[in-house]
Amino acid sequence: MPLRAELGIDLGTVNVLVYVRGKGIVLQEPSVVAQAIKTGEVLAVGEEARALLGRSPDTIQVRRPLRDGVIAEFNVTRQMLKHFIDAAVGSGFLARFIKPVVMITVPFGVTQVERQAVRDAALDAGAWKAYLIPEPFAGAIGAGLPIHTPGGHMVIDLGGGTSEAAVLSTYGVVAAHAVRVGGIRMDEAIISYVRRKYSLVIGQPSAEEAKIRIGAAMLAEDDPVYRMEVQGRDQATGLPRSVEIATEDIVEALEEPLSSIVGMVKSVLEQTPPELASDIIDRGMTLIGGGALLRNIDRLLTQETGVPVYVADAPMACVAVGAGKALSRRRTLMRTLPEM
Repeated sequence: MPLRAELGIDLGTVNVLVYVRGKGIVLQEPSVVAQAIKTGEVLAVGEEARALLGRSPDTIQVRRPLRDGVIAEFNVTRQMLKHFIDAAVGSGFLARFIKPVVMITVPFGVTQVERQAVRDAALDAGAWKAYLIPEPFAGAIGAGLPIHTPGGHMVIDLGGGTSEAAVLSTYGVVAAHAVRVGGIRMDEAIISYVRRKYSLVIGQPSAEEAKIRIGAAMLAEDDPVYRMEVQGRDQATGLPRSVEIATEDIVEALEEPLSSIVGMVKSVLEQTPPELASDIIDRGMTLIGGGALLRNIDRLLTQETGVPVYVADAPMACVAVGAGKALSRRRTLMRTLPEM
């Protein structure tokens, strides 16, 4: 166990996960911050702040400082990161004087300015050194794919703000594509659908709950249909009302965002050299990220591409675990990922 803590941080639009070498995942919190509007003081971070979404008074602003996987508000992100790093490292004597080394994930294809913003935020938040790694690359390591070998390995990362697909071989990215469609866009699609079909205005937490509890990417003949009640504001009267929605509603609502994800996966497969494409057909594609938990998403992608798709063990943790494990391989990785 090194004296200086080594952290892998999955800095997501919806959730932040922190992996500590020797301990595993020590923190999983929503990437939400509550601030006093008048003073700018941070009042709550993570789960405490998320509880205020849609329920806060006019004097408190609740926000996600990351949008589409990149920093939208630097100072708020820095304070949030500091809170999470301090929580992961602890407040002991050594933690106060020996700053940690961190490996932070960023979406594939972000600009140099966006990369530098993440690095600066980590250093300002208390990191001794901050390295960056593309999310699908970290996720492949966390999922246990042998990306050090010359064979083709394809990973699909369905996050909160972005979805990415990449073909990896010999510690390098052969083909990759990302779309700014993820869990938040799916929630927005459910909100729009319920408003259009039932004339009911619901909030993002209700849409997310429906997606998790009864949602699916597609319905097969043998699939059960689940139902739940959602509460909101009647669009015509403005009064509180509730309606019952079913799995079919969620499937229909998610058609558009899922179509974008399918198109992204097909785009990467089209860019893949024939030899590596053959490997992917034999080995299948690995699905990671919170979106991998949507029922039947693997079946939908298999049906649309003709390539087997498998959900990784603990898909939400893969990116943070891979970022942490990548720290011990950083000298090797810096040869193939020069912008680390």
